[in-house]
Amino acid sequence: MFGFVDVNIDPGLWGGYATHLHLPFDSMLLSIPDRLDPIVATLFNPLGAGIKWAATLPETASGDVVAVLGPGIRGICSAVAAKESGAAFVAMTGLGPRDRPRLAAASKFGVDLTIDVTREDPVKALQRATGQLADVVVDVTAKAPGAFADAVALARPGGRVVIAGTRGGGGAPGFEPDLLVFKELRVLGSLGVDYPAYQSAIELLVSGRWPFDELSRDVAGFAGLPRLLDVLADGEPGTIPALHNVFVPMA
Repeated sequence: MFGFVDVNIDPGLWGGYATHLHLPFDSMLLSIPDRLDPIVATLFNPLGAGIKWAATLPETASGDVVAVLGPGIRGICSAVAAKESGAAFVAMTGLGPRDRPRLAAASKFGVDLTIDVTREDPVKALQRATGQLADVVVDVTAKAPGAFADAVALARPGGRVVIAGTRGGGGAPGFEPDLLVFKELRVLGSLGVDYPAYQSAIELLVSGRWPFDELSRDVAGFAGLPRLLDVLADGEPGTIPALHNVFVPMA
């Protein structure tokens, strides 16, 4: 994978930010139309993930109720993908003050209900809004051990649960394995994204149906990169990262 192969492996030209790049015979190339802003085009990655996680894998269908756990860029993209697949209702959960600005922005991207789990029970909130539990639950949280239990609780009997976020070794507190049996849930893990999802993401970005250009955004060059990485790693308490962060070498 470009950007991950050691430079000591011939021919060494594997860096995504290099001036020259070696393309093996089986490289998968994605064409970016000239009319698509290059900064917005970088969203092909999280949007491709959202399409795979919230549409393709769970086979989201018209009329489905979908719950997305995590209001980061992949959560936002998952909400868009669910609505593009015909979901009738999309709920999104977040955790505390850091997530509240992101939840506030979610309504522009197909989210009908936002839930701060530090303030209200997500299961009760979803049932109150829709009269039912979710047909599809998509967990894109990072290092949130309790999210898996929430995902299982939010799913209706016979529902589909996609787990795309990792726990960071924190286990799954509150998770009751018997619920997988009693509710007859389909639990699907997903690690990566495939080529068709990326192609669909680019087509969706080009369509302009969603205001991705309005996302909170931080674009940094080499000079601003250390601070950007600090913010993303919670190195600046009180500073909330933008939803879309882009490194542009020549910026």
